[in-house]
Amino acid sequence: MGQNDPKRTQGLSTMATKVLRSIAITLIVFAVVKLLFFNSGTKRNNMKTVIDPGTFWRINLENKVDRMDPFKLKEEVKPKIISAVPQVNKSDRADAVKIVHLDLKGAAPKVNYLEQIFPLLSSLGADGILLEYEDMFPYYGDLQILRSPYAYSMEDIEKIKSLAKLNKLDIIPLVQVFGHLEFVLKHKQYFPLREVIQLPNDLNPHHPDSVTLVKSMVSQVMACHPEATWFHMGADEVFGLGTGEDSKNWLQGNKGGVDQMFLKHTVEMACFISEKRPGLRVLMCMSGLQNFAIPTIWNYGSSVDTDVIGNLISRYESAGFQSLWFASAFKGASLINQIWTPLEHHLQNHLSWLIVMTYMFTKYPSIALKGIMLTGWQRYEHHTVLCELFPVGIPSLAMCLLTLKHGSFGEKAQIEAHHILGCKIEVEENVCKGSVAFAGSQIYHRVHTIHTLLKAEVNKLMDNFFIKGGFGRYQRRHNFANPRHIEIFHNELKTLLDKWETYIEDFRVEMGAIFFTDAVEEGMEENVNTELDIMRECAEDAERILKLNGQPKSL
Repeated sequence: MGQNDPKRTQGLSTMATKVLRSIAITLIVFAVVKLLFFNSGTKRNNMKTVIDPGTFWRINLENKVDRMDPFKLKEEVKPKIISAVPQVNKSDRADAVKIVHLDLKGAAPKVNYLEQIFPLLSSLGADGILLEYEDMFPYYGDLQILRSPYAYSMEDIEKIKSLAKLNKLDIIPLVQVFGHLEFVLKHKQYFPLREVIQLPNDLNPHHPDSVTLVKSMVSQVMACHPEATWFHMGADEVFGLGTGEDSKNWLQGNKGGVDQMFLKHTVEMACFISEKRPGLRVLMCMSGLQNFAIPTIWNYGSSVDTDVIGNLISRYESAGFQSLWFASAFKGASLINQIWTPLEHHLQNHLSWLIVMTYMFTKYPSIALKGIMLTGWQRYEHHTVLCELFPVGIPSLAMCLLTLKHGSFGEKAQIEAHHILGCKIEVEENVCKGSVAFAGSQIYHRVHTIHTLLKAEVNKLMDNFFIKGGFGRYQRRHNFANPRHIEIFHNELKTLLDKWETYIEDFRVEMGAIFFTDAVEEGMEENVNTELDIMRECAEDAERILKLNGQPKSL
């Protein structure tokens, strides 16, 4: 989101010097973006005291009380509902490409599922795929340890590229180079490259091997995508920067602050990418390097403050930028453990962005919107649980893409969604109704049933008068219960357990057709097994204690 050697590498000298002057301006911009979008419930007038970049970094990276909580970045307070959106000129919307984010750091789909999904994305109006590989890339050589046991092969990558081309979808590879490097820094051999030795999140920019590592990662991914015209350099949410011992020593020995540390590393990496392949455009989340990168403004909440965004666009325009990107969310941005995508949340997010587009095109005609990335986070970060599975988010994705296409999710957009998906999106009921036809629809339906019924039915069972009063944990542990009480609920328990065991086994098979074993097991453990285990343990105890015929409790 550089090396410690004060003698800058030769590759930085010319290009970096030119951009540092403009970066000083944009640093203020992305500082405001990060702080404002971290907590949408905080009043804007409170933000005005931290516009200075040095103040921003000092408050959020060194003060433990005020440190940002990364798990709240994608969550927010309930906003006002947008019912009408000023019309955005269709030609302006058409010029902005729509890129769908595939977050592969959790529940990465098998290639045969992508073969079914890419035509769907194209039919919904997507122009490309933002491919965030993380550990699913087939790193080789010294980097082979970074690969997941289920990582794609080189043949898989070629197949994915071929499928994308067939469906007229551009691929934008994404590689993290600063923060979000848990999948790298979790390995013991890379512990010395951590900003904070106990934490796997951020790279230590002062260690001589840090830049070598991320340059190798970027080089392997770039080599695999010679056709790419865009490359996303992930460099955001470096929450620990400035807190490591090397950084503290650097701060004491240099006049610069944490912002200079951040810029030194990102400039070096952006220069490396641009020099390695001239003409390749570099995307950076929130910040931009004017000569060879384009900034991205992101907001995943249900409302976007047009005044704030307008101020950011104005500053980018004043700094000489001619274009920028927006980033919205179609899933994975409401709750850290969300399993069912909240349609209203994501519709409001995109209606808000349409308002921003209207504001931008009328007030800032000299700066162009290149595109919007519809992000679909699969985890908040490498060590957190899965968010909504991709098939569960498809109706939301369709709704969001068609909202951007038509300027609203009105009758035309709804009819088109129904035609493509085979179901009618009911935003208020938070479900897509009908004979669903899209790939993965079986999983969509099963997750909906699990989400709405499993826990409710188990809770209702466990609320049974004779379970609560005559078959509690103490009685079961000491084999002390009246067989008459057990017989009253025993058949109901067995029937419910058998129903759900069969249902979940079918779900497991359907999951295995789309996802790898680790994702299937994690999905079951996090969202199913807790309730099943309650019933299983209760059934086992009931069978055992029934045979005792009401004997004295065991000690």
